[in-house]
Amino acid sequence: MFPISRRAALAGLGASLAAPAIVNAQAPAKTSVGVLRLSSSGPVFVAAERGYWRDLGLDVELKYFTAAQQVPVAVTSNDAEFGVTGLTAAFYNLAGRGALKIVASQARDEKGFPLTAYMATNAAYERGLRSPKDYAGKRIGITTTGSTFHYMLGLIARKYNFDINGVTLVPLQTLPNMQAAFKGGQIDGILAPVTLARALEADGSGKILAWAGDETPWQLGALFTSPRAIDTRRNVVERFIAGYVRGAADFHAAFNLRDAAGKEIYGTNYAETLSLVARAVQQPTELVAQGLPYIDPQGRLDVGDIYAQVAFWQQANLVTREVNARDVIDLSFVRGHMNVPRG
Repeated sequence: MFPISRRAALAGLGASLAAPAIVNAQAPAKTSVGVLRLSSSGPVFVAAERGYWRDLGLDVELKYFTAAQQVPVAVTSNDAEFGVTGLTAAFYNLAGRGALKIVASQARDEKGFPLTAYMATNAAYERGLRSPKDYAGKRIGITTTGSTFHYMLGLIARKYNFDINGVTLVPLQTLPNMQAAFKGGQIDGILAPVTLARALEADGSGKILAWAGDETPWQLGALFTSPRAIDTRRNVVERFIAGYVRGAADFHAAFNLRDAAGKEIYGTNYAETLSLVARAVQQPTELVAQGLPYIDPQGRLDVGDIYAQVAFWQQANLVTREVNARDVIDLSFVRGHMNVPRG
């Protein structure tokens, strides 16, 4: 199923959001959002640059971080009121203690959107590592235990019916470390962001086997805040999400349209929006264009996958059994969330 058209996205935008209260003529309410300089944070950059929050009576400060785990910690410690980043085991442990609530989506790994690659070194490829299903029994480099890469390995293991405990996970902490270990043959494969994956394949260091979105689509990231903000500043939360979703709709309209054959269509304001995102992430436009993620134009979550993530981390003993997926999500701000479990 291909993403909806720009006209449908914009028509549904007003219906998808719980309408924020009317903004009066008072001074803008100050708030802040923690982000990484990644294209998956694109809705934040678009909303800020195009004044969508200003139009809603908000003065939003963007606070930049260098690692995903720093963002939920910032929200928990009041260094930022909102956060946008990938979902990890550490995030769910904080949320499970009542510190965080997911309120809208960020990026999803979707079919046709190359974002994260399963890769094999040349030596491992020659020994028969030709597909992600061959990761069983191999040494695979990831950033950290409990990371998004870790979960993607879990999805592949489930799809191809092998035990993830039979994979030797090699936590290498940083992407440069992963690159060095891959080139040095210290591991058999890695999961790599698209720009790194294509660079490694281009210089002959290894092979891209598949893309995570094509193999196992999933809810990669989310917009979240604290229960305290929801309880005491709900009007600010509503307005922030409304501006964020306007940014998401613009991002989707520019980058996420595909024709019937699945080929990318340059959408509305493609070049201008690409330049905007490139400035924010401080990378050349041609590099950013290689790894533009799928962003739902209405901020809707794949709620079922949130439940699956919590269950996976609990089975891996990385999230406590007391955490209930239902309690870490607030579905009241955006309408039409997908795959919502019953009961």
